[in-house]
Amino acid sequence: MAGTIPISMTQQFDIYGQPLAGGQLYLIQAGTVSTPQNGFQDPALTIPMPNPIPLDAAGRIPQFFLADGFIKVRLQDAHGVVQLSSDGIQVIGPSSGGGGGSTVDGTTIFVTGDMKARFDTGVHPTPVGGVSPGWVRANGLTIGSTTSGATERAAADCQALYIFLWGVDSSLAVSGGRGASGLADWTANKQLSLPDWRGYNISALDDMGNAPANRLGPYFTNATTLGAAGGNPSWVFVTANLPPYTPSGSITNGGITTTVSPGNILASTGLVQVGGGGSFFSYSLNNLTATSTQAASFFNGSAQGGTSTPFPTLSPRRLCTVYIKL
Repeated sequence: MAGTIPISMTQQFDIYGQPLAGGQLYLIQAGTVSTPQNGFQDPALTIPMPNPIPLDAAGRIPQFFLADGFIKVRLQDAHGVVQLSSDGIQVIGPSSGGGGGSTVDGTTIFVTGDMKARFDTGVHPTPVGGVSPGWVRANGLTIGSTTSGATERAAADCQALYIFLWGVDSSLAVSGGRGASGLADWTANKQLSLPDWRGYNISALDDMGNAPANRLGPYFTNATTLGAAGGNPSWVFVTANLPPYTPSGSITNGGITTTVSPGNILASTGLVQVGGGGSFFSYSLNNLTATSTQAASFFNGSAQGGTSTPFPTLSPRRLCTVYIKL
């Protein structure tokens, strides 16, 4: 079921009694500081309102509808000065009839910064008249205010996500450099880069508030850092990746050459008679040299056929788009 709150369709004034022309009404989830709550143009809760809701030149708030429950509102003038802030306002109604269950407001299921995968490629959902789509793609483009020139979405409804991302991930780039706070950079109309999930799977941090599990060490240099990237679709073997292996083959030895250098004949002992047989001369030699050399030897191994081709490590998968909640 859907309803509204008493501030809908009312005219608002500043402390001097002047109509709050150009003012803005923020719809916020009850019990939070600034988490947006969706408002809708129709009681069926199908056509989103911008958030904040702009007041007209007479300071009037247009009609809007909300899911049953409680809500927080913050009313600001055209300069951002808060005129009213109230929490725990009960949505009254119902303004839509029928049975068979109540209408579900997506902001009670998803909150700013939540991520989801969707079988889609464009903005989600398709904006009606430029109104908040509720989600942006985690594609590394930028978000910012209406006049920021942001490349993924430049609209007032990006403020909550802008401030959230600015605070949780200091590595996200801010055009012109980071200022004192996320709100200050938003007000300065700077662009903030979205997390870049192109081509990546979503994985869990290695600690998540506990001690590191050390399951991601080989693949990440910073597995406990939010938004860190790691892994590789392919790897090349190095020596350490090879199993113990003893190559087989044969050794071919080089030939051996021996060279003898004649010595000097120092003296002859003359003819010597041996028994009753023949005789021979006996000589005394000195400085006889024998030299041996061997040619180089070679190991003749068998070619193993390696080509150092990288091997794939990416498991089979199908692709979709990753979105992050405004």
